[in-house]
Amino acid sequence: LRQRRGKLGRDMLLSMCQDVCEGMEYLERNSFIHRDLAARNCLVSAEHIVKVSDFGMARYVIDDEYISSSGAKFPVKWSSPEVFHFKKYSSKSDVWSFGVLMWEIFTEGKMPFESKSNSEVVREISQGNRLYRPHLASHAVYRVMYSCWHEVCCPFFLSAVNDNLSILIHRVSMPTKCGF
Repeated sequence: LRQRRGKLGRDMLLSMCQDVCEGMEYLERNSFIHRDLAARNCLVSAEHIVKVSDFGMARYVIDDEYISSSGAKFPVKWSSPEVFHFKKYSSKSDVWSFGVLMWEIFTEGKMPFESKSNSEVVREISQGNRLYRPHLASHAVYRVMYSCWHEVCCPFFLSAVNDNLSILIHRVSMPTKCGF
């Protein structure tokens, strides 16, 4: 993303998000939690097709929940409140990370919470603050991104996120006055 900064259109960025969402939806459908979804853990082909990778922290779960043992390290800036407060992972925490990954994509590779320490991020998120809307993200795209950061969300939420991304991609492919 950083190497291609300024060269990828919004439609390509949105397509990259959908590729990741489809991969995460597959993991969720097969009872896996990734636990470390971030741009650094995605592979991008020459055709800009994105695949989720680095399954070192992934876990198979029976009831969509995994409680980590104490002392385990985790990526704070991509983590949901239930992860940093209770060490509880679920498909919901993967959805949260997906929202941060969308933010990374639409900032063309910026670090989330750029200048904040992990403890500052925990405090900010706990107080209800979220990442800002990247200038390349339309308000509609940011709504999808922001919806990933709701502390209470429905089951199979990745399906809903993917549906919303599909709608946005369909809008982009149709000629309009103002784009998306």
